Amino acid sequence: MFVKNGTGNLKKVLLSKPQFLKPAPINEIAKLWKDTTMDVSTMLREHEEFVNAYKKAGIEVEFLEPDEERPNSVFSRDFGGCVKEGYIMGRFKLDMRYKEHVDYKRRMEELNVPMIGEVKEGLFEGGDFMFMNEHWVAVGMADRTNEAGLKEIKAILEPLGYEVTGVPVKQEYLHLDMCFNLVDDHIAVAYRDGLPLEFRELLTKRDIEIVDVPEEAIFLHGCNLQSIGSHRVMSLKRNTKVNEELAKRGMDIIELDITEILKAGGGPHCMTFPIIRE
Repeated sequence: MFVKNGTGNLKKVLLSKPQFLKPAPINEIAKLWKDTTMDVSTMLREHEEFVNAYKKAGIEVEFLEPDEERPNSVFSRDFGGCVKEGYIMGRFKLDMRYKEHVDYKRRMEELNVPMIGEVKEGLFEGGDFMFMNEHWVAVGMADRTNEAGLKEIKAILEPLGYEVTGVPVKQEYLHLDMCFNLVDDHIAVAYRDGLPLEFRELLTKRDIEIVDVPEEAIFLHGCNLQSIGSHRVMSLKRNTKVNEELAKRGMDIIELDITEILKAGGGPHCMTFPIIRE
């Protein structure tokens, strides 16, 4: 049993440190910082705070060693998606991330997590993989996952009994986890109007409440939160309004003081690949 759902108790994660991370202009956030030199010591301090938050919560942390040839591997979420049977290897859109295919596959072998399928023809990145409950997966289609990738994911997961729902959103949002995130069994944080009507109706039908954020919050990582189970969620310290709303709903907020890493376009959810979640 590996990852049972998206909001149960997280037990083990795979991370990678940001030594070589740069604000390459490959998404709307990073474009704003493309002429900036990111401070490595600040990024390492922020990532260590992130790691320590996991350890304090009793979550085991595994690492893929950083490599100058794959500067964006700190965003470990993106190489694929994990379910209880094993993981699906994705297919990156950008060649600057191709080495992650090889290195993350090797690391997962070392961790004894089986690959149950691989997207080979279409595109699929893990920031678009949203585990909604034990039997339901939503797959975003913005800039990095396409219809062909969705078709391949369905071919892998539907025979195992999973329902797979495609969720098209604006290309500028990059990944689904930038504009929508399930943070507890029946609570999501999202820019509501950026989601397709059919998906919103499905959320209502399945009793998932949306905590609303404005569209500009997408580019400030206002939705890029990481559920760790038992009504606990990692969020950014600067997400004041979202954190207050989640606290009102009985959630325990673990606030992270991260700003430098965010310049490359990813937050706590992007930086986490779940390996075991009960």
